[in-house]
Amino acid sequence: MKILTAAEMSATDQRTATEFGVPLATLMENAGAAVAGFCQRQYPAVRRVVALCGKGNNGGDGFVAARRLAADGWSVTVALLGNAADIRPGEASEAFARLRSETPQVDIRETHGASELLPLLVPCDLVIDAIVGTGFQPPLRGVAATARDLVNQHPVPVVAVDLPSGWDADSTAASADGAIRADAVVTFTAPKPAHVFGHLTREIFGPVVVAPIGSPAEAVRTDASLTWAGASKSLAERPRQATAHKGSFGHVLVVGGSAGLTGAPAMASLAALRAGAGLVTAAVPEKIASLVGSFAPELMVRLLLAGPEGAVSLENLAGHRLAELLERTTVLAVGPGLSQRGEASAFARELVAKTRLPMVLDADALNAFSGQADKIDGSGRTLVLTPHPGEMARLAGLSIQQVEADRIGLARRFASEHQVTLVLKGWRTLIAHPGGRVAVNTSGNPAMAKGGSGDVLTGILAAMLAQFPDHPGRAVEAAVYLHGLAANFAVRAADEHTLLATDVMAHLSDAFRYRATDASGLTWLTGFSH
Repeated sequence: MKILTAAEMSATDQRTATEFGVPLATLMENAGAAVAGFCQRQYPAVRRVVALCGKGNNGGDGFVAARRLAADGWSVTVALLGNAADIRPGEASEAFARLRSETPQVDIRETHGASELLPLLVPCDLVIDAIVGTGFQPPLRGVAATARDLVNQHPVPVVAVDLPSGWDADSTAASADGAIRADAVVTFTAPKPAHVFGHLTREIFGPVVVAPIGSPAEAVRTDASLTWAGASKSLAERPRQATAHKGSFGHVLVVGGSAGLTGAPAMASLAALRAGAGLVTAAVPEKIASLVGSFAPELMVRLLLAGPEGAVSLENLAGHRLAELLERTTVLAVGPGLSQRGEASAFARELVAKTRLPMVLDADALNAFSGQADKIDGSGRTLVLTPHPGEMARLAGLSIQQVEADRIGLARRFASEHQVTLVLKGWRTLIAHPGGRVAVNTSGNPAMAKGGSGDVLTGILAAMLAQFPDHPGRAVEAAVYLHGLAANFAVRAADEHTLLATDVMAHLSDAFRYRATDASGLTWLTGFSH
């Protein structure tokens, strides 16, 4: 799913009308209907709603939603911010005329200040925010700012039409001062940057949904090369063939571990098993092999030679040992628990250089290239790097602040220059591909900020690459989305303070079964569709 800027969204609407013959009035009608339908499904007990409507097209969407809800028996008040005579000519004014003529039971009020707005808000059960949308440039002023202040103090759910009023659609910030709060957001056709980067709703699991309103896929065009990672989960929804066997789903080899660091390779290996790999082997130093193998009876173990520091030795890559290590391997996952002691870093660099197998690098396999990023070359192969901001800073020779200041640009440049797939972890993890496209992940929650989460992700990534070798880019995006989605299910079942990285694995089955597009056609970027 493409992510559009505000200008690209406007161009898409115009293109839909001029090139594909879908009137703008039809798009507005469909948008308002989508909002009304969402409110009815999400808040079935609500019957008294106030629609705060501006004088532009966002207000027009609100007029349609109000008319639809009133026709279905809801008690609806429309608080028009300003005068009816000033409503934008065209689709918005036509929607307002239909509202008045077809649903005369709707209480329509022209409002200009707190004294007129507050009596309307007090008795309602739900607020629809249709003041301003994608084309708006903050800040809110006048009666719109007054409405914001009142709504933000009013304890009822708020559904935002297109965007919470006061947000800049093109913003990539996590928050916005001066915007109306929202419990849910319904946008149209395609998400905008704010929908995927912003924490638009009050709750972690507050829904942000995209409704199709009639624009054909051919009308949706962008130059930004930004997409939504969750769309790639469809890859994992394919049914397995009845004649499949364990070899059909690949063999993952997790290489890592060292004295005192047994949990990381064990978690990565178990996650690879849980995520569907047919076979998983953990290659770890001999002294910790029994501990790692005890995590799961399904896990196979290969013994690595270790130096006196308890870390893997370069001897493992000499002569026939490398061929034995990689025997029948489909995907390599290198780094969990590897450490930087002894020859471990040199081992990681040489292993990357000596094999062309699809590979995921994490943790100390990334740190092995600190100051030596010029040795990273993914040309002609699948090479996935999974740095958090600190690891990314070391790879790129920057400060963490510089990394965070330009996450999209840095990820895109690094992936293109080194021909790798870069998974830059953090708030809204980015997946940058060698060709320049960047996907944004919207699943996950703060409970994942705990040791072991990266190891679990590494295992899921390797398992998805093993199962879908012909679609490596989509496999990586699906893995990142599934990991965060499983964590969302885990937190819904427990508490975010107590969640362990291993708890997430127990909810991978929920994540695999989940469908982000519901029966009504809405795609849920965040929240749960059922």
